[in-house]
Amino acid sequence: MRRLSLLALPLLFATGPLHAQTRPETRTAMPASKLTYPQTRRDNVTDDYFGTKVADPYRWLENDVREDRQVADWVAAENKLTDSYLASLPGHDIFARRLKALMDYERFGIPVEQGGHYFYMHNSGLQNQAELFMRDSLDGEGRVLLNPNEWSADGATALAEWVPSEDGKYLLYSVQDGGTDWRTVKVLNTATGQQLSDELQWIKFSDFSWAKDGSGFYYSRFPEPASGEKFQATNENQKVYFHKLGTAQADDRMIYATPGHPKYGHSAHVTDDGKWLVIITSEGTDNRYAVTVKDLTKADSEPRTIIPELTNQWVPIGNMGSTFYFNTNKDAPRGRIVTLDVAAADPVATMKEIVPQSEATLDGANMVGGRIFASYLVDAKTEVLRYAPDGKALGKVDLPGIGTASGFGGEPDSTETFFAFTSFATPTTIYRYDIATGQTTAWATPKVDFDPSQYEVKQRFYTSKDGTRVPMFIVHKKGIKLPAPTLLYGYGGFNISLTPGFSSTRLAWMEQGGVLAVANLRGGGEYGKAWHDGGRLHNKQNVFDDFIAAGEDLIAQGVTTKKQLAIQGGSNGGLLVGAVTNQRPDLFAVALPAVGVMDMLRFNKFTAGRYWVDDYGSPENEADFKVLRSYSPYHNIRSGVEYPAILASTADTDDRVVPGHTFKYTAALQHADIGDKPHLVTIETRAGHGSGKPTDKIIEEYANLWTFAAYWTGMKVKPVE
Repeated sequence: MRRLSLLALPLLFATGPLHAQTRPETRTAMPASKLTYPQTRRDNVTDDYFGTKVADPYRWLENDVREDRQVADWVAAENKLTDSYLASLPGHDIFARRLKALMDYERFGIPVEQGGHYFYMHNSGLQNQAELFMRDSLDGEGRVLLNPNEWSADGATALAEWVPSEDGKYLLYSVQDGGTDWRTVKVLNTATGQQLSDELQWIKFSDFSWAKDGSGFYYSRFPEPASGEKFQATNENQKVYFHKLGTAQADDRMIYATPGHPKYGHSAHVTDDGKWLVIITSEGTDNRYAVTVKDLTKADSEPRTIIPELTNQWVPIGNMGSTFYFNTNKDAPRGRIVTLDVAAADPVATMKEIVPQSEATLDGANMVGGRIFASYLVDAKTEVLRYAPDGKALGKVDLPGIGTASGFGGEPDSTETFFAFTSFATPTTIYRYDIATGQTTAWATPKVDFDPSQYEVKQRFYTSKDGTRVPMFIVHKKGIKLPAPTLLYGYGGFNISLTPGFSSTRLAWMEQGGVLAVANLRGGGEYGKAWHDGGRLHNKQNVFDDFIAAGEDLIAQGVTTKKQLAIQGGSNGGLLVGAVTNQRPDLFAVALPAVGVMDMLRFNKFTAGRYWVDDYGSPENEADFKVLRSYSPYHNIRSGVEYPAILASTADTDDRVVPGHTFKYTAALQHADIGDKPHLVTIETRAGHGSGKPTDKIIEEYANLWTFAAYWTGMKVKPVE
């Protein structure tokens, strides 16, 4: 089956030319007390939740900015104010120029081999979007198959998923326009470069898997939304289809659906031997899966559900005939590898443990070249172990250092596999691993305009409110004077682990003498199911306590002060920043919440929000409502209390966390009596939740963020020699 990466490690390919106005570096910031915020209409809207009246005066800001002129006018007014304020701050040009220089280096993605051909992403340096290349041998000359930079004038149309067929003759690929989660899927003949007539719509959150003979592929799609609801309607009734090449999407054969459970989502994968289709079903984000198989050797076979309960994680990693290998947390909260005989009357009864649970957290596994490659997290750092199919330990994969490794894909008969390695001071490098010899060689090494030896990376453990020990990475230039302006980043949710990774944008902050701190909060996946459970549902306050404790520890250790501490997070991390700012506004100088989930009482009513009840609970449940209401950023802004400087951010085409969350939150901040520091928002056009964002937007975005954070933490921005 199509190989999944052992660890999600998105590579920052989006880079491009900067088109920013020149800003004098001698300007003095506009006094925040003189800011006049746009007048935002307040409506008399109130909801009754289990006898509790909750006002929602900015409900109208939930409307789609593309459909509602009043919302569009509000967005324009807010952007105008923010732009004028940011233009008054010193340092923007310095950050913008340095970000451009730091992002101007050649980058490669992990190569995928099919049919003797190698497919990989490549960015020459400052391209808005990476191109997809193909080689006929590993060391051969690459040729461009797809260049997304030609797809739109503004660079905001991106290449998203892509999968070559078994023989490498065809490439299916998806197009992401303006940052939306919706995909348009097309097919390319790799030999001729000609695009086939096939074009598929209304696809999001889908995997793609070719039939063994290359006649077509399996995918998942949603029904077409009602007119005007494309970016806001909830995503339900996802079904699995088979598309035969050369036919219309209307003729695609529906393979699997669960009409009795419209909230179920499905992904389908063909096994490496081409004999089975494996369908993984989930309802939310809590890694609880059902498993269904279809025998592809029998034309009339029906899908057969072998694990019906959405109780545990079941991730297929390979098979030998009807013996399937799974990465599961059943009876193993930190993960183990087991086999099931899917042809048996009761497959679960045949379960056999191959690799037992260990002290480390099993983060992912693949079967490649007759070996199992298992990736573990050891205090949020990667360790990769090799096993024989019977579970015999074969030793570690020697990694270049302490950091994050991802990849290790391939086929059962592969002689090689590839992985990416990165750390806070190590740009992402691609390595080839020889399966027979265990030898690792660099395949693509970037050259970045900085000296990694000038930086130091430390990991320390601090104590949260309830006594839990929480790890935190601290990174900065060697020899800087402490305390210093510090950027504290967190996420804390959805079983997502924050591991070491290189970032040009963060480097621009640290070059100015700033400190980067990354806290591994509960709610993430760093220590398995218990760590995740400790920060979700009614335990969500633990995440906020962990983050607050991280800030307090940085201050207690002399790394920074309250007047120098900035906090940042995106998506669920935006919720985190909004919540802790309400709870401890005295602790932070700056808050940078991005694309945040800010209204915890209505998040489930839009697009993908209904998936998140696994982590948040449902506002339609009374017990959950009380917890959600207690920390919802929009509902807990405290008038009469001095707040830090806040620069929120969102995008008009974000259909993951709809921008109405940030719109309403910003309006509430600006209405409240929370002091004279600025409380502003940037609203990007033709940008979504983050993926596919072109480089010019990234450079401008981070130049704005760092300029704002630098001013309000007292950082003196100087040109970099």
